[in-house]
Amino acid sequence: MNKLFKNIYHNRRVFITGHTGFKGSWLAFWLRKMGAEVFGYSLEPPSDPNHASLLDLDIQSMIADIRDRDVLYGAIKDFQPEIVFHLAAQPLVRYSYQYPVDTFETNVMGCVFLFDVCRQVNSVRAIINVTSDKCYENKERMEGYREDDPMGGHDPYSCSKGCAELVTTAYRRSFFPIEEFGHSHHVLVASCRAGNVIGGGDWAQDRLIPDIIRAVACRECVRIRHPQAIRPWQHVLEPLSGYLLLGQRLLEGKKEFSQAWNFGPGKGDVRCVEDVVKGMSFQWDRVSYHFDEGEHLHEAKVLQLNCDKVNTIMNWSEVWDVDEAIRRTAIWYKKFYEEKAVVTENDISDYVNHARNKGIVWAV
Repeated sequence: MNKLFKNIYHNRRVFITGHTGFKGSWLAFWLRKMGAEVFGYSLEPPSDPNHASLLDLDIQSMIADIRDRDVLYGAIKDFQPEIVFHLAAQPLVRYSYQYPVDTFETNVMGCVFLFDVCRQVNSVRAIINVTSDKCYENKERMEGYREDDPMGGHDPYSCSKGCAELVTTAYRRSFFPIEEFGHSHHVLVASCRAGNVIGGGDWAQDRLIPDIIRAVACRECVRIRHPQAIRPWQHVLEPLSGYLLLGQRLLEGKKEFSQAWNFGPGKGDVRCVEDVVKGMSFQWDRVSYHFDEGEHLHEAKVLQLNCDKVNTIMNWSEVWDVDEAIRRTAIWYKKFYEEKAVVTENDISDYVNHARNKGIVWAV
């Protein structure tokens, strides 16, 4: 594991916000396996069971709110990280309709506090803000959104992520301008917009895979909303490999990477909700479902990402296609519920080996 990403994370001090969440827990675990010294800052795990607790992460951890600027400042100042991955967020669309103020406070002001604290801590060399593919002004088009498309958002969650992208740009231009890197400051800032991630260890409310898994655990039939909605599905390790590769480039001082990046599945590797559900059912016969296309809160029918920039400039590409992502996800939960096994480490090892066999840049 230490040879990955040119061994840049070995003994590196890495600060992660949102480490108790789905993606954050996978990221923290992978970084520890590469020998990084990790500090996690987050709220309590959002579910029971939860991935972070199952992994028993060997990291420094603080349970606190990203909106508590003084506590956040104290944590970052004491730890003196070199790179910060910002994943702490209110991550759910439907929750944002119920609690819009909480969503904007967390996703926008939490982002502001993170950037403002980091500019006061001299150890920080790189900041990666993880937002969402939903940050774009969605026009329900089949063409994938590019990084220079307008920000927007119909619902509070999506809008908050568009705002977080604007905050990132404002702080980069105002306090970490690329043209002044190495002179007036030494911090590179980037943002990441990933597709719909799936994989083991997610039990959040109102997400497709967790909804399916909770129904399986209760031996119930899951109700599926918007079966024809198209999303850029990908295994959680896909965007994480992108974040880590981007972090490597920033830590190397390559200022041309201080910008926004899409991380999504390959061209043509598109599935609707119905396809994903049927794929889960094929892999695990305990999955039972029915479609409910009645009245629901607004959700985009089509959302795709154009990843030409990251494919070309960063030489990043997917390792597992969406079918393999679905298979791996089903197996993870099947192992957990039928054998009480947590196969996260095995998934990472297999993913790395497949990346190496494909000659993926970060793995060789």
